[in-house]
Amino acid sequence: MKYLLFYTLLIFCNFNAYSQINELGVFVGGVNYIGDVGPTSYISPNEPAIGILYRWNRSPRHSYRFSYSQGSLTSNDKDSVVPSRNLRGFSFKNSVKEFSAGLEFNFLDFDLHDSKTKISPYVYSGISYFIYDEIYILNNKSNKDYQSSTFAIPMIVGLKGRFFENFIIGAEVGLRYSFTDNLDGSNPKNDNFETLRFGNLNSNDWYVFTGLTLTYTFGQNPCFCSE
Repeated sequence: MKYLLFYTLLIFCNFNAYSQINELGVFVGGVNYIGDVGPTSYISPNEPAIGILYRWNRSPRHSYRFSYSQGSLTSNDKDSVVPSRNLRGFSFKNSVKEFSAGLEFNFLDFDLHDSKTKISPYVYSGISYFIYDEIYILNNKSNKDYQSSTFAIPMIVGLKGRFFENFIIGAEVGLRYSFTDNLDGSNPKNDNFETLRFGNLNSNDWYVFTGLTLTYTFGQNPCFCSE
């Protein structure tokens, strides 16, 4: 009975040594859009963005990540270096409110049970669901038709580090391939606006969140068991 208790405690301690640590924090940065209106720069945040995120660290190399992010999408042909767009002079304003879930992978061991400083590049992908406005452009400006929603594929790269005991700081760039071609009013779903459609109607729009993350870690501490 004594040996059974010993081995039970040993197994329990080894399990706790790799128990999950949670992270909860905020995202602060900017957002930009890529599509048929305005500049064609991929990473060029022109509107502020904020968000919250949660990580469930399953191992030093991967974690499940859940987040909410929001920001305004704006663009103006007058800011484009493409002559045809500059002469056209369209502009629009929209917004995205995004819920995302997926898997984050660390390229280096990021063991939060280790008290040493930790730094690692990482990538993230999964599925996003976001709310936006179906808009159309009339007299060079966008107008709201109705609120809609759809999905997007997030593709995030970043670098994070733990320099303080319970805080992790990160910097990331996250492209989203959306399942709509009307973040910019170029391809409204409403057939009443069919004559107002323009641009490449076979290519969906993108949006990009760029910024910093700050998360607080909490959860079970490791069990230091003698071997």
